[in-house]
Amino acid sequence: MSNPYRFRGLILFQLLLLAGAALVASVGEARAQGIMIPRERDMIRRPPHPGPRPIPPVLAIKSIKITTTIKNQVAETHVEQVFRNDTPYTLEGTYCFPIPESATFVEFAIWDGSRRLAGEVVERGKARQIYNDIVRTMRDPGLLEYVGKDLFQASVFPIPGHSDKKIELRYSQVLEAQGGTVRYRYPLGSGQRALNAPAQSVVGTVEIESAAALKAVYSPSHGIDVKRDGEKKARLSFEVTGAKATEDFQLYYGLGDKDFGLSLVTHREPGKDGYFMLILAPKTNLGENERLPKDIVFVFDTSGSMSGEKIEKARNALKFGLESLGPQDRFNVIRFSGEEHLFDAGLIAASPDNLKRAKKFVEDFRAEGGTNIYDAMLTGLKQFGERGGDRPRMLVFLTDGLPTVGTTDAKAIEAATTKANDFGARIFTFGVGYDVNTKLLDAIARENRAVSDYIEPNEDLEAKVSTFFGKVNYPVLSDIKLDFGGVDTDLVYPRALPDLFRGGQLVLVGRYKGDDRAAVMRLRGNAVGRERTFVYEGQVFKRIEQDNAFLPKLWATRRVGALLEQIRVNGENKELVDEIVSLGTKHGIVTPYTSFLATEGQPMAEDGTTRRTNNQERARREGFRDGVGGVPGRGVGSGRAANAPAPSMKAESGESAVRASKDEKKLRDADKVGTDQTATLKAVGVKTFELRNGVWVDTEFDEAKKLPVKEVKFGSDEYFALVGKTPKLADYFALGTRVIVVVDGTVYRVVE
Repeated sequence: MSNPYRFRGLILFQLLLLAGAALVASVGEARAQGIMIPRERDMIRRPPHPGPRPIPPVLAIKSIKITTTIKNQVAETHVEQVFRNDTPYTLEGTYCFPIPESATFVEFAIWDGSRRLAGEVVERGKARQIYNDIVRTMRDPGLLEYVGKDLFQASVFPIPGHSDKKIELRYSQVLEAQGGTVRYRYPLGSGQRALNAPAQSVVGTVEIESAAALKAVYSPSHGIDVKRDGEKKARLSFEVTGAKATEDFQLYYGLGDKDFGLSLVTHREPGKDGYFMLILAPKTNLGENERLPKDIVFVFDTSGSMSGEKIEKARNALKFGLESLGPQDRFNVIRFSGEEHLFDAGLIAASPDNLKRAKKFVEDFRAEGGTNIYDAMLTGLKQFGERGGDRPRMLVFLTDGLPTVGTTDAKAIEAATTKANDFGARIFTFGVGYDVNTKLLDAIARENRAVSDYIEPNEDLEAKVSTFFGKVNYPVLSDIKLDFGGVDTDLVYPRALPDLFRGGQLVLVGRYKGDDRAAVMRLRGNAVGRERTFVYEGQVFKRIEQDNAFLPKLWATRRVGALLEQIRVNGENKELVDEIVSLGTKHGIVTPYTSFLATEGQPMAEDGTTRRTNNQERARREGFRDGVGGVPGRGVGSGRAANAPAPSMKAESGESAVRASKDEKKLRDADKVGTDQTATLKAVGVKTFELRNGVWVDTEFDEAKKLPVKEVKFGSDEYFALVGKTPKLADYFALGTRVIVVVDGTVYRVVE
């Protein structure tokens, strides 16, 4: 009896599925997200139904499970997808799966309940025409993403009504290392435009085993949990739902034998500036003898407003910080309200006896009195004594109030702190609640090469501050300087390089110019009490690099954060605002000055273009809060009058000031960029599109530039010929039946 599951395997572009064929993949994008296109087959109904139910364009994806093993850069990916047939009909489906270019396809199987049935490839040749016909007849441009890809197709029958269908496949590829960095990608975003909803759940695990030591393990797209097993093995996992299930999973990891690994990735379109990302990471098995002994002073506010739960959690966090100190560290503790109370006369060794006494001092903290920030800050700095020395110096300052005792002028406090700290201590500031001067705390941290942070009323003070202590208690490289080896770089963020701590990594993002350049880079810093230099040869800044398309938006996000910080410090000016609007519009980053809104009811030209009004450029303050990192939040039209002005950026304290400071920090320190989607805004690769009266318009399109225009009808022979010739157009055209996009100096206009 023949197998009821008969597969028609259709492989495009001479993709061979030969037993034992040693086919490998380039380091380019690994397209690997399958969809199921259903069609009626016998119209078998389960229960009687009062009327016909429409067949969806594609079946919903219930779950995706990705299991990847990478051994010496050979990646084998095992995928399990579960599709849901919510109709009462038995359907036949065309399963489409775009596999990495020149990969080895290992196996394909479907499940009938608990039975696993292996797939069989029996035919090839007409996949392109079949697929084009599907796109035409369904009039669903979302399916177009699969045109121009190496595509596996199979017919799956039966798919019973009101049931799940599980598909399983496995493929392998070789990942190239470029500049000591290996890249792996699983594009969960592929096919999403054809779906009404994202997969209900996506879980993934990646196990890495390498002959060389692993350095940075980094994902610009997903929050990953990384567990190390020595220097050469790592296991990471992630789990996402909702919008995050539509974002391509991207993974980078560095290889090298140095104590501090450096990984470089670049992106550059022809004729434009390039973008780069550098990741610095210390080796994972640093011992206690490789930890820099440090001097640290804890300065904690115990004024009356800290009473109740706040003072209790502050005590617990501070005790955790004390317990984390190493035997070579020195410390002191100061509590302050109207005046300061010192644990000891100066820095003392973190011996067991001293730590025991310090914790008893902390237990006796009581909340009373006013807030004398000026004297507390200067007293804390005096604890470091003589200038010079090679130990990292840190001052941790926590307060929940505005200065009310002694010198209360914020500018005077800031100036006095900077003058007293001529020996370069890092001053980390924490504001608790909303009644704090954010501009003062931000400025002190910024000018003293550290960071500020805030604990809102709904956040756990103890957990947040303890997490900070767990990080900074193990410095391994301080006073970092990086030489780019003559490469013409520009606007690199962060501007001042922070210290490196054990288990952490430093992500730098910037722009570059010039032709291909193999740079010899040098990293200098203080490690274990002496200055060390690390040399990295052959770091290539490419003239053209189409991969790593997330980099322009990541750079723009950090740039916008830096510009917003300038506005809060120095006030608004037209040049800063104009640049924020330009970057926000181009890259889909929501700020206090940009929003992305439907333009229904506004005048529009025949080509679907319109100019934004000033009110559209100035998003309400809450929109910025909800939209950090490019996620558009509530904008004009969500209950606020369309002509309402944007809130002032001048607030120094209060809820809006705290949230503005936190939002700017997220932008300045961004290390992840999502392909965020809303009803009127979509990111595709390096481009952002805005919906304007039913037309998806590339935000780079400017009718004043008078670029040549190529108009093409959706679904025509010319349409498919065009995406076959220029495959990247398929991703843009997949937005809809009406699209305007600028590619290589030409405006392509898709019309119905």
